[in-house]
Amino acid sequence: MAITPIHLDRFDWYDYRRYSFSLGLKTSAGTYLSGHTASEYEPATSRIVVRGGMTEQVRTIYAKVAAILEGGGLGYGDVTRIVEYVHPEGIQRYAEAAAVRRELFGKHQPVVNTVPVKSLLRPDAFIEIEVTAAAARGVAPSTVFLPSIEPVDDQGNVVGVGDLVAQTHAVYDRAARMLSALGLGLDRVVKTATYITPRALPAYENTARVRRERLGPVYPAAVDIVMPRLLHPQAIVQCDLIASREAPVAVNPGWTRYDELACSPAVRAGKLLYMSGQGALDPKSGRVLHKGDVVAQAECIYGNVLQLVRAAGGASRHLVKTIEYVTPASLDRYREVTGVRSKMLQEPRPASTGLISDALLRPGMRMDVDALAVLD
Repeated sequence: MAITPIHLDRFDWYDYRRYSFSLGLKTSAGTYLSGHTASEYEPATSRIVVRGGMTEQVRTIYAKVAAILEGGGLGYGDVTRIVEYVHPEGIQRYAEAAAVRRELFGKHQPVVNTVPVKSLLRPDAFIEIEVTAAAARGVAPSTVFLPSIEPVDDQGNVVGVGDLVAQTHAVYDRAARMLSALGLGLDRVVKTATYITPRALPAYENTARVRRERLGPVYPAAVDIVMPRLLHPQAIVQCDLIASREAPVAVNPGWTRYDELACSPAVRAGKLLYMSGQGALDPKSGRVLHKGDVVAQAECIYGNVLQLVRAAGGASRHLVKTIEYVTPASLDRYREVTGVRSKMLQEPRPASTGLISDALLRPGMRMDVDALAVLD
């Protein structure tokens, strides 16, 4: 099955063809939708606006999702994973979002990852939602999504308050139990998305030894993002993990900086290529390039992403999803990144989500890209 974009004759909210992303891509491994807020075009002001409170916004988002899924011959029952990126104000009203989701999906409740973000690109948006769906009905998936894992005990109390290493161990303990129930182990984890708070950042290097102890022998790809707060107010780390029933294989174009890291530049599992978050870093030394220039960094980043895809035997057309984490300081020029994507990425362009992080791991980084490819 080729990678095919989902095109709609009618999309009531805005002209999606003006943007450098696809509404959704269907592949042999899954269907990937761009992240959506409740944004819509307002003819009276010629602006994109977001209206309503949390409940209204979530209903608008899922109306978009339903239209896109229908355009791909799918429905809510085919959704395998939902990622909810929630604005700090939206966290206070998160129960409304969860109630709408439960109502719409009924007995079919997909895996949910909930990520508190610093803010969303649409300032009036409380939430942005990204959806993954099945490739086709009746096909057994090899990908295993775990729900967001917090460092809590069975009673919901945070473990190791203020201790990043203890909380990281607690997260992997819970992940190990979840995977064991599915007949898998931590050795089948192919991707980790780790979210930490600013006060955890100084100690973050200490978690590398936890990853070395708990993961591998093929270290998963990893993306690490700093957010102002997490789901539990006392948590300083939470993780989203993806595992595979296919044996993982590390992919490295020869980037020596990963020799010291407890993650792989990319991991192939079957047809899927999971990539570590890419910043504008020299692949050998790890030195930040083009400090403070989000456009130059974007060119560097997408060059690195495409190098990883080629190292796995793919090409630009195999890139199916990107998540762009940008810092507040990059927003004045972030629109210019559209031109970089248009220049460097082939049609059909990947589904995309753009988010504002509190900070990135290295000073001077303005952007980090989390990418996924589906290979032939």
